[in-house]
Amino acid sequence: MAVTIKDIAKKVGVNPSTVSRVINGNASISEETKRKILKAMEELDYHPNIMGRSLVNGSTFTIGLVINAENQDAFSNTYFIQSVTAIEIAAEKQGYNVLITSGTQRNDKNMVKDLVLGHKVDGIILPAASITDDLTDLLTSNHFPFIVMGEFENPTPDTLWVDMDNEQGGRLAVRHLVERGYSHPVMFVGERKNVFEQRRIQGFKKGMAEQHISSDQTDIIECGSDKSSALSSIHALMNSEKSWDSIICTNNFVAYHVLCELKKRNKRLPDDVGIITFDNYPLAEYMDPPLTVVDVDTYKLGEQAALMLFEKIKNKKSSYKNTLIPTRIIPRMST
Repeated sequence: MAVTIKDIAKKVGVNPSTVSRVINGNASISEETKRKILKAMEELDYHPNIMGRSLVNGSTFTIGLVINAENQDAFSNTYFIQSVTAIEIAAEKQGYNVLITSGTQRNDKNMVKDLVLGHKVDGIILPAASITDDLTDLLTSNHFPFIVMGEFENPTPDTLWVDMDNEQGGRLAVRHLVERGYSHPVMFVGERKNVFEQRRIQGFKKGMAEQHISSDQTDIIECGSDKSSALSSIHALMNSEKSWDSIICTNNFVAYHVLCELKKRNKRLPDDVGIITFDNYPLAEYMDPPLTVVDVDTYKLGEQAALMLFEKIKNKKSSYKNTLIPTRIIPRMST
């Protein structure tokens, strides 16, 4: 037979209502009593009835996390894994579960709309790529707590987001290369339309100006997101007469192909060319030579998104503002 609140109360010698208040965390109870109750719950292997708690508190004790299910690599993406791990740990500390959904249309039904209007979650975390005007209107008109992971274009004043400080990362990359003796970096980006790439480009331009390096648009090379596009861009740079001696890559994927092409052309790293890449995971430190990186802490990103969401769930007039997570340089042999 399942253990009940009455069993816990009897073991500790308190009223069942006291146990209930400890479980729900909504009353002032002495630390000693709370410790005894939590210890008894562990010893008796007690599991709170979520349905019952929901009826009493008007809460589902669940938050939603939207992912792009159309991206077949989503669950193997380290960015995704680290952020989700942080969100799950933060949720567990709050006594919440995390429900992951694609947020896409299925049988003519929007999954996020179903979660919100069906009161299946208390709040939701969305990637910037999922934000649309219709979705923002749905969430704000229902006064539904939500946080966006990633900066996006034209946010409303009521929309809170958290992102890495990509502009800072671009500036730090240029400064690091100059400090290591390189005189003219170039930058590979995936797609200029992405807001995070735009911020990195802004940082690159500011960094070049701060270091008094003459720069133009040819120093920023759009290389796409697939192998053939990346290789084509790399070959074009290598075969050009452009003056450059170091490369800032938008991610490990691009950096890998740059590194392979440099080796084919007998370029020595870090003597002839320096390479620095955004993202430490999953490959940078295992390449030959290990790559210097602009480290983007995606664990911290997920953690901050969760903290902001829980604050908004508790207080819909939360004082949190849009947040940028600082980046840092991890120097290695490639520079």
